[in-house]
Amino acid sequence: MQINAKKCVACGNCTYVCPMNAIYIDPVINRATINRDECVECYTCFNGLSQEHLNPTMVRSIRSVLSALRIRFDPEPDVCPTAAFEPDELSWPRVVRRAFSDPTVPHESTGVSGRGTEEVKTNDVTGRIGVGDVGFTIELGRPGVGVRFREIQTMCWALAKANISFEKRNPITSLMSDVPSGTLRQDIMDEKVLSAIVEIKVPVDRTEEISRLVWAVETDLHTVVTLGVATRCATDGTETVVAPILRRLGYDPQRAKTNIGLGRLNHVEANGKAV
Repeated sequence: MQINAKKCVACGNCTYVCPMNAIYIDPVINRATINRDECVECYTCFNGLSQEHLNPTMVRSIRSVLSALRIRFDPEPDVCPTAAFEPDELSWPRVVRRAFSDPTVPHESTGVSGRGTEEVKTNDVTGRIGVGDVGFTIELGRPGVGVRFREIQTMCWALAKANISFEKRNPITSLMSDVPSGTLRQDIMDEKVLSAIVEIKVPVDRTEEISRLVWAVETDLHTVVTLGVATRCATDGTETVVAPILRRLGYDPQRAKTNIGLGRLNHVEANGKAV
């Protein structure tokens, strides 16, 4: 994303919209400026502000007169009065920033918007997690913090050393140059995104091991790590295997998402076609 300096009037509205605090008013040129290294190309500034397309010279003149008269003027907080934001033509590898940070953009590897994965919350349809399995969603990054791929790399290497397989239908996996070792492409290491999710599946008896492994790696990362755990309930809706393990580890497990099978394909015609 770029801000056209000829259009910007330094109203400052955009500085509050950016989830990465990457926009600031440069006191030297008195224009809003984007820190390109911190920008994750989420397009929140471009999509989140109304565009008025006012004449920049007129706006600056009015603001100067009001300032000279010591009259306080507060612009509408959700408006870019001169439509100064201009999206870049993103190329590789910077384009991965938008793929993981803009929830309106489908990820090319999966066709899913946002971070590119539907996670295990679609398990009734996808069948990713079977009986006796535990699915982990390891989310790295959050608005205001973000995460660089070099930190995601650290987590993936640690998981791979523990002999863990990565979910194939996941954009992080698609960016690996060597999946068994969890090695990501070298050319994306310095790219930063709002957040990304690493997905794995292990037998239930490895639940505590993996939780502690993630904790250990997290201490060396400069970002936020959120651990999601998914497993299948019994036919009566209860779950008495994984929850006790999580409680022993100090968690208070809550059912954030419960699937009841409404999206499951439950009838197959004689020709084998699901309906």
